[in-house]
Amino acid sequence: MSIRNPIRKVVFPVAGFGTRFLPASKVIAKEMLPIVDKPLIQYAVEEAVEAGADTLIFVINRNKRQIADHFDAAFELEHKLEQSGKHALLDAARSVLPKGVQTIFVTQQQALGLGHAILCAESVVGNESFGIILPDDFIYSPEIGALKQMMALHDETGAGVLAVEEVPRSKTGSYGIVTVEDSPENAASRHPKLRAIVEKPKPIDAPSTLAVVGRYILPPDIFPLLRAVRAGAGGEIQLTDAIAALLQAHGDLRAFRFNGMRFDCGTKLGFVQATVKVALADADFGPEFKASLQRMMD
Repeated sequence: MSIRNPIRKVVFPVAGFGTRFLPASKVIAKEMLPIVDKPLIQYAVEEAVEAGADTLIFVINRNKRQIADHFDAAFELEHKLEQSGKHALLDAARSVLPKGVQTIFVTQQQALGLGHAILCAESVVGNESFGIILPDDFIYSPEIGALKQMMALHDETGAGVLAVEEVPRSKTGSYGIVTVEDSPENAASRHPKLRAIVEKPKPIDAPSTLAVVGRYILPPDIFPLLRAVRAGAGGEIQLTDAIAALLQAHGDLRAFRFNGMRFDCGTKLGFVQATVKVALADADFGPEFKASLQRMMD
């Protein structure tokens, strides 16, 4: 088995305004809204660190400094907790960012789409493969995180990897939709080779119902392709278009069916569902919460 260079850098595109969550997101970054006791962005960071990343690149807008504050040291809070002997809470505050892991913040000056957000990170990523996590796609996988699962395939093959899952045909207009090579061996694989990708096709036009969801491992070759992408509606540069160009250039990309449960936390329903799932799994109050939830349903 050929072992590749490990992925050390992960990009978090978090420059959106989160308008679906107004008024809560008026002054609070959507990614800072909590799933039980941790903000959404914290789960994404923990997934990246578990996968071996030591450089976390946040693409933000000028109003998202709360994310930087969250991952910075809070000396006054830590001092108060230490003086009060609240060591468990002190450990929780200090463990937000593990030692040896650095954060880098890049500002996206204009909201020009996901592809443009990734392009903003080029100077930090450099000439190496990198991961991307979209925090809105919360993937509950307590044993092995989705990105770590994908890293294993990348380490073995050197291929780019896109997380995918089946979606209802009525929902294809909300996703990048992929088709895979149709050899029998490829069709039976949990990580088949990609043949094509199209951005948000209408249900009647969708070539499949296999959708890309919020996790990528891509080579640095994606950056010149992003610069060459023609902006679409609203002037946005689509990452999907650059991935399609990478496929045309014979790039090796795999569709990865991960083990885990995805919640679309870009919607209110998905956010509530994720909160309930995490609460039910909590060792301290999960059983009591389950009982109270059952009583409410009854």
